[in-house]
Amino acid sequence: MKRVVITGMGTINAIGNNVEDSFEAVVNGVCGIDKITLFDATEFSVQIAGEVKDFDPTTVMEKKEVKKADRFIQLGLKAAQEAMQDCGLANEDGRVDASIADRFGIISASGIGGLGTIQKNSIVCEKRGPKKISPFFIPSSLVNMLGGFVSIAHGLKGPSLSHVTACAASTHAIADATKTIMLNGADRILVVGAESAVCEAGVGGFAAMKALSTRNDDPKKASRPFDTARDGFVMGEGAGALVLETLESAQNRGAKIYAEVIGFGESGDANHITAPVMDGPLRAMNAAFAMAKEITGVEPKIDYVNTHGTSTPVGDVNETKAIKEAFGGLENCPPVTSTKGQIGHCLGAAGAIEAIFAIKALNEGIIPPTINIENQDPECDLDYVPNKSREVELTTVMSNNFGFGGTNGSVIFKKFN
Repeated sequence: MKRVVITGMGTINAIGNNVEDSFEAVVNGVCGIDKITLFDATEFSVQIAGEVKDFDPTTVMEKKEVKKADRFIQLGLKAAQEAMQDCGLANEDGRVDASIADRFGIISASGIGGLGTIQKNSIVCEKRGPKKISPFFIPSSLVNMLGGFVSIAHGLKGPSLSHVTACAASTHAIADATKTIMLNGADRILVVGAESAVCEAGVGGFAAMKALSTRNDDPKKASRPFDTARDGFVMGEGAGALVLETLESAQNRGAKIYAEVIGFGESGDANHITAPVMDGPLRAMNAAFAMAKEITGVEPKIDYVNTHGTSTPVGDVNETKAIKEAFGGLENCPPVTSTKGQIGHCLGAAGAIEAIFAIKALNEGIIPPTINIENQDPECDLDYVPNKSREVELTTVMSNNFGFGGTNGSVIFKKFN
């Protein structure tokens, strides 16, 4: 099988509109969660979210095209643009050369897709009738149209696929891209995970499930993974993009290599539509370990895990137990953190954004903190790097993401040398 490496990255989220700004902010414990501005949340039980700030969609689209794409697509275009520039494969117009286009694919991911657009057009249909529905409604809201818009923007003509596996979606997209390249289905793949569900239906729906924090009076401390006072996750929005390609092609063109993908694991709980169990995440991590051992020939030594860590009472304990089991006991576990305290839970985009944070940590030798740990839950007894980042030499890192429906994903990145 071909070896697969990361050669380009891009992101936009609540604490930064590019990779460098985002990582600097996450390392310094900056929190982007605040009062909701995208709609009037006065009457909602939840009034806080991790919104993207200072984003102008006309920087990635023609003004007349903006109305044709939901906000999640616009954010995805922004992250993809940065990743393509970063990898060095795009021409001045942002498109790839025709000689590589046929084997340059795209795999997009989102947990929900264009929920704001769906909400808006549903209201129009109900109040003004079906003839008033926008002709751009369907192509603006479909999840796979994220990949459609991005592939058109950059001229990518290879495999065009999409994942909609809730909060594990873009982790699964990274795994799928790796798989496709390993099996010679493409030479390069752009993975883009994007989400923008901070709208009345999104916030109201998750609030109705009692899944969200209601700490409206203190938004900066609302998302508090592994803390005894955590009361649910905080919704975030944003996008992450990564360029994956064969090691051979990266070396042949002298590309900078951020990391090698040496393992991934996927599993299903087959238990409950929303409540997690330890078995599923455990099997995903074990599968990633097994693959890494097969590829490298040695047992992987993981130096850091970017956890799913959503700040829910049940989820954080469940993942902690799964990690301890996967690593053979508390004494063998590496430092782990959750960066959702700073950007919120970006649902289907979480895996891509958090993979970028993990890869940056790998390259910079610094682990981002888990902020807002004031009283660590006794059942959450790992080293969560509380409140302050930690400088440490890293060789191999893991990123976990799990989703409703009992769908799980883990991916392992190794420093390339």
